[in-house]
Amino acid sequence: MRRRTTRLAAAAALTTISALALTACGSGFSEGSGAASDGALTSSDDSLTVLIGSSGDAETKAVTDAVASWSDDSGTGAEVSVASDLPQQLSQGFASGEPADVFYVSTDTLAGFAGNGSLLAYGDQLANEGDFFPTLVDSFTLDDRFYCAPKDFSTLGLIINTDMWAAAGLTDADVPTDWDSLKAVAAKLTTADHVGLAFSPEYARVGAFMAQAGGAVTTADGTEATLDSSENVEALTYVKDLLTSGDAAFSSDLGAGWGGEAFGTGKAAMTIEGNWITGALTNDYPDVSYQVAELPAGPGGQGTLQFTNCWGIAADSPNQQAAVDLVEQLTSTDQQLAFADAFGVMPSIQSAADTWKSDNPDQAAFLDSVEFAQGTPTQDGSAAVISDFNSQLSGLKDGDPKTILESAQKNFEAILQ
Repeated sequence: MRRRTTRLAAAAALTTISALALTACGSGFSEGSGAASDGALTSSDDSLTVLIGSSGDAETKAVTDAVASWSDDSGTGAEVSVASDLPQQLSQGFASGEPADVFYVSTDTLAGFAGNGSLLAYGDQLANEGDFFPTLVDSFTLDDRFYCAPKDFSTLGLIINTDMWAAAGLTDADVPTDWDSLKAVAAKLTTADHVGLAFSPEYARVGAFMAQAGGAVTTADGTEATLDSSENVEALTYVKDLLTSGDAAFSSDLGAGWGGEAFGTGKAAMTIEGNWITGALTNDYPDVSYQVAELPAGPGGQGTLQFTNCWGIAADSPNQQAAVDLVEQLTSTDQQLAFADAFGVMPSIQSAADTWKSDNPDQAAFLDSVEFAQGTPTQDGSAAVISDFNSQLSGLKDGDPKTILESAQKNFEAILQ
């Protein structure tokens, strides 16, 4: 029977709040250490519970098999469960004092769970700590503490329909490398049947243009909001111009749920998406021929967004040492390459990069983009701010970029207070 200290519920970190509330209050969390009082890891004979949010059967089987293999080798019992609502189930587990030992943690829930002491900060105890891509480590570092190992990641690239490309008289030499050439090829690709470029009306896509302009949501240390910067205004103005030209469109304006659907159904010749699109195209649109390119540079250089989760470990786990050992195995070179083969993710460690690119040459641009990738916000409350920002971005075509950014700036400043 486990005996754990009950901690404050992390649910407050994940509650969606209104834009009005955002402008009036901060996060409200006290800072927690997430470590044993003497710095040592707990150890016991207890089995481990692993809670994941799975993308489908392939991921569930791959993780279950990997954990079972580690369990057989180590002699420590371990069981994998798939959450139907991962943030909610994690919050309930932390509140009851009986959380899973190991679990997926997203960047936008990290601060809340870390802030109330629910997470063990174990990153600097990993034998493979130095193998993770630095930008991914940054995404899971708070107050100079590396909390958890990035399990894998994705970046955004430019996906091009090669049949439409050839029909427009374009060649490999025309693949856009900057904003001017992106605008030019989008115009050449646009016909009465499809637009040149389509992407989702959200920060998770438009934010790539902000990065290319040299902008960001916050300063590098995350302490100051910079949404209303001149760089971000320039980025949104460029996107607005693309939309009003008719050579680009939001996927929702084309009747598509996301950029991959607009691309796959032939409503757009290009889209901006992550490497998950390759599986969707194979399964749902197998007749579409395409290639992947790095996103073109803007005034601030090349830029893209990265998306990642980490392997969290509960501060209340009675067997933290075994949990860390399990995470080391799950993030090892061979295991990450096996995960990549099983369900299409990119490895979070540099030692697996060359093999992954050799195995997936048509997707190499996604992994090469890590060199200029920008992480999404991790501050407590940032998810609600970005959600409100997304609702405003959906009206960018007829809206004012500066006004939209000023509103988001005020909301983000509120959660940093």
